[in-house]
Amino acid sequence: MRRTFHIKHANLAKSGRAKIDWAEGQMPVLGQIRAQMFRTKPFKGVRLAACLHVTTETAHLMLTLKAGGARLALCASNPLSTQDDIAASLVKDFGIAVYAVRGEDRRTYYAHIHEVLSMSPHITMDDGADLVSTIHKEPGRFGRDIIGGTEETTTGVIRLRSLEAQGKLRYPVIAVNDANTKHLFDNRYGTGQSTIDGILRMTNRLLAGSVFVVAGYGWCGKGLAQRARGMGAHVIVTEVDALKALEAVMDGFQVMPLERAAGVGDIFVTVTGCSKVIAARHFRRMKDGALVANSGHFDVEIDLEALRRVSRRHHVVRNGIDQYTLANGRRINVLGEGRLVNLACAEGHPSNVMDLSFANQALASEHLVRHGARLGRKVYPVPAAIDRRIAVLKLKALGVRIDRLTQEQSRYLSSWELGT
Repeated sequence: MRRTFHIKHANLAKSGRAKIDWAEGQMPVLGQIRAQMFRTKPFKGVRLAACLHVTTETAHLMLTLKAGGARLALCASNPLSTQDDIAASLVKDFGIAVYAVRGEDRRTYYAHIHEVLSMSPHITMDDGADLVSTIHKEPGRFGRDIIGGTEETTTGVIRLRSLEAQGKLRYPVIAVNDANTKHLFDNRYGTGQSTIDGILRMTNRLLAGSVFVVAGYGWCGKGLAQRARGMGAHVIVTEVDALKALEAVMDGFQVMPLERAAGVGDIFVTVTGCSKVIAARHFRRMKDGALVANSGHFDVEIDLEALRRVSRRHHVVRNGIDQYTLANGRRINVLGEGRLVNLACAEGHPSNVMDLSFANQALASEHLVRHGARLGRKVYPVPAAIDRRIAVLKLKALGVRIDRLTQEQSRYLSSWELGT
């Protein structure tokens, strides 16, 4: 028999409710969308399965979808990203089916995904594409009623585009991650700040004067490099993409191969979306006491198996820090088990920036309900009108006004006749 929820303990709900109430004032765009959806009920009769980080901000997205009439089921998109008190409040205070316990093992993690998918959803909402992946691996069991899905993160979009390229994608998915009001803000400002927040909470280390190595210079890497430099660190960027490496050089960062950076860095953070970025050859070159963390979605960027092989001792030095002593006697400190350090060791992105990301999730899901039946089995961008609407709403909430084109300017920009 399917459980109606699985959380750590309902007694945690009071703490979770206080956090949810606090964040509400920092998410005005989602609040405006929720008020509208409460009136129009775009999700009436719609079953929506979500696999997201179970955080304060996610709670507000769930409340927005519920206000719009959706029947919801939520599970975690990472074993260490669940805030247990938030999960408890969603269940106890708001009657939302949540299957998430911080620290759950792999078996429980996928059992929760199966619980969520057993509702036979019309819409899937992913952060990392584990819902979509499970549906495609078990096609006879899941997915018969699906209209479409959304994807929150870079890693998930990569997986979905792989499915599409192979002709295996079973339904349309909107790449929320690629919206300008998502990756230009969430990825850059959210990841930059929250990653450093996680590192500082775990270690209480001074960044000023340290050598901070950022592996990967996508939007997340850019934000992280900027924030680290802003706190006085000497930042090194490593890349495999020539254009991104050139951009990092032009932005004023030192760029070099990771094997060279390994010998001089004090703090290393991977944000690539790839696997085995930091490998045995890099660990052997690191200084005694080096800090290693990951801010990419999956825990594959740091090759922990290789680290275990080249180590003679492993122990937990404090909560959230695993210390490995190499054969050469040097100690390597891994934060948050190599999982998302901003969620494993802190609270994730600030509510202000997730306001934009989750506004995209809500409106993209509404778009799928209206138009999904006419879309092909492809990965789609967020419609430009939704992107613009969210930017307008955010500026309004911030009290910021901008100029408008005059009719003459509009004619000029749409013409070809005028020139020198």
